[in-house]
Amino acid sequence: MNLMRSGAARVAAAGLAWSAAPLRAAPPLGFKADAGAAELAAEQTFDAAVDAADIRGWLQQLASAPNHVGSPHDQANAEAMLALFRSFGWDAHLETFSVLYPTPKSGRVELVAPTAFKARLAEPPVAGDPVTSLPGALPPYLVGAADGDVTADLVYANFGLPADYEELRRRGLDVAGKIVIVRYGSGFRGIKVRVAQEHGAVGCLIYSDPHEDGYFVGDPYPQGGGRPADGVQRGSVEDLALYAGDPLTPGVGSTPDAKRIPVAEARVLMKIPALPLSSADAQPLLAALGGPVAPAAWRGALPLTYHLGPGPAKVHLALASDWSQVTLYDVIATLKGSTYPDQWVVRGNHHDGWVAGAWDPLSGMTTELAEAKAIGALVRTGWRPKRTLVYCSWDGEEPGLLGSTEWAETHAAELQAKAVLYVNSDTNSRGFLKLAGSASLQRMVNEVAGAITDPEVGGSVLARERARIQAAALDAPPPPAEVKRVRAAERGGDLPLAPLGGGSDYSAFLQHLGIASLDYGYGGEGSVQGVYHSAYDSFEHFERFGDPKFRYEVALAQTAGHTVLRAADADVLPFHFSELAGAVGGYVEETSALLSAERERSQQIQRLAAAGVFRLAADPEAPRAAPAPGGEVPALDFGPLQAAASRLEQSAQAYDLALARAAEGDYRLPAAEVAELNRTLQGVEQTLLLPQGLPGREWYRYALSDPGLYTGYGAKTLPAIREAIEEHQWPVAEQFLPVVAQVLAATAARLDEARKLLQPRLGGAGAAAGARRAGGTTPTPTPPLDY
Repeated sequence: MNLMRSGAARVAAAGLAWSAAPLRAAPPLGFKADAGAAELAAEQTFDAAVDAADIRGWLQQLASAPNHVGSPHDQANAEAMLALFRSFGWDAHLETFSVLYPTPKSGRVELVAPTAFKARLAEPPVAGDPVTSLPGALPPYLVGAADGDVTADLVYANFGLPADYEELRRRGLDVAGKIVIVRYGSGFRGIKVRVAQEHGAVGCLIYSDPHEDGYFVGDPYPQGGGRPADGVQRGSVEDLALYAGDPLTPGVGSTPDAKRIPVAEARVLMKIPALPLSSADAQPLLAALGGPVAPAAWRGALPLTYHLGPGPAKVHLALASDWSQVTLYDVIATLKGSTYPDQWVVRGNHHDGWVAGAWDPLSGMTTELAEAKAIGALVRTGWRPKRTLVYCSWDGEEPGLLGSTEWAETHAAELQAKAVLYVNSDTNSRGFLKLAGSASLQRMVNEVAGAITDPEVGGSVLARERARIQAAALDAPPPPAEVKRVRAAERGGDLPLAPLGGGSDYSAFLQHLGIASLDYGYGGEGSVQGVYHSAYDSFEHFERFGDPKFRYEVALAQTAGHTVLRAADADVLPFHFSELAGAVGGYVEETSALLSAERERSQQIQRLAAAGVFRLAADPEAPRAAPAPGGEVPALDFGPLQAAASRLEQSAQAYDLALARAAEGDYRLPAAEVAELNRTLQGVEQTLLLPQGLPGREWYRYALSDPGLYTGYGAKTLPAIREAIEEHQWPVAEQFLPVVAQVLAATAARLDEARKLLQPRLGGAGAAAGARRAGGTTPTPTPPLDY
């Protein structure tokens, strides 16, 4: 059976023996690898049908015109993909939603003192790249910024994150009533505008410094793949750390009868105007700044001295948008399962871009089309997936994960009852495989990656990622969160999956509904970052600098496709929970250590301030105040959380051991009992949802990882507790410590239910002995872990 291909065989091969008499019933559903050859044959047929020429042709067509939400080409692409899915043999339809989508009507940025300069706010065409000169593209803009017309002194605030404003405070600088200019990088752009707003700024400009993605890191386009001086990064500044989807229908699908809140009440929308700038437009503004010289770490790569201000630079910023509803076009294609039609494996990628969007997102979308075509070819051989496949092409991801969120919210109850896995992709290019997602899928993902050959280097893509991790660790000591991955790479073991943060379409599935999710993509060697969200993200650019031979496009189709096929055909869902419990244990340790570090830092600041260290260390001609005192850090009781994490570890190991024994032995379950087992496994991830959601942002409910309130893209693990500690919100941390412990305990109890279904007559002593032989921790044979 497919089950053995997802890791049980390795545990069983360590010497475990099935100690109870085999159970048999008719018709039997087994756990042995008797279908392995058939599965391999199916994967080989699938691979043979994935054609790089197909992917290239689809990418050239889909990226042939401006493709933003509401554009004619965006709708045309949805209709073209609908026809393709149907031609591949899938049952496909369009599902539409009406959402708020503010599009720019006018924008203006000009320096009015001490000299005059008007920003271009446009991207000139590139000779030889026809898409960059096509009409219909919207000018550079930031979705979710407020309309406004303000004139104020300018202040430079580095990346525009909270630590940067603390540094300005220490230097005696206040941004209240000012316009701030910040550079892209180190965090989601929406957080940059929100933090400026929180500090009283009246406007925000975000520019692309060549230090991050321009001539400092590589030749700019068209000579190379880097961002040209006139390249602008568009994007959303909606506060997606609060909730994703339509700003006016939080938590419910934006169907025609949905109740919509007033625009003024939409918490994700900004209250100040903001616009993006190219480095060419930002340079005169930064050059006009006076005041203190910026700290060394704040200096970019423009040929000027970076000053902080405020003034004498004074800027006029004006923005007006059309705050209308637009129609989203999601493409939903299904292939009904032969054995478990009410269990769904969902696959998705979005199709809307900021302009043409060849790399982001169509490099991923075209690989999904290749998968669908290859699966259609499999069906024509007589094969049928055991579970229902649902392939989705989302609209509206760029403004705020709109299409995926509205679909998931509309079908929430059905998804929570039926969806067993969501597989996401977005961008793709030459390089290494990103491994990110639910830790319970770690073993399956590693086995999939271990069977995919790197198209340029040879060996498996898993082996290549292990090599990258080891080489990087030699060049620079890894951060603490990466040490576990480095050790796994050195041992040749399974690589841990990175936790999912924000920024792509898995959010509604994992972090709102509790559906196990993966996010795939290759990258790191193609030169594509420089055209991110610009008019230069074109087919010509991708073919030259992204994946010239479309080899990694094929590799992504194989990686995601094999994952879908294995999840679809495993009689028992391919989850393994020891890895999940190990990740949770690590998160608990990190969070407890964070509390200790906060206490030590607070005490150190108080000691140094009392000793006059900051006064003595400051330059009298450039005074710098002491860091803000953190106050007293209380003792928080981590005991219940640690106990719950320990119990989860025991339950996870007990289930995985039972799974391994079932695979090794001649074990059979009736179909009804297998169905019950899968229903139990399908709901495990949902037990990790916080009943009341995260504090202050209830849409996010996943207890283990969500987008950080001040990182956005970056994941925060155990966010309800971790962020409360970081923000010194001690009552919140105290409130959620037992809540998260209860969630972990409920997850352990669910795994106990699954284990009892799998091995109803296994004795506790045998389990302990088996765990020792497998090299694992011996489960404690106490209730509720009675075997």
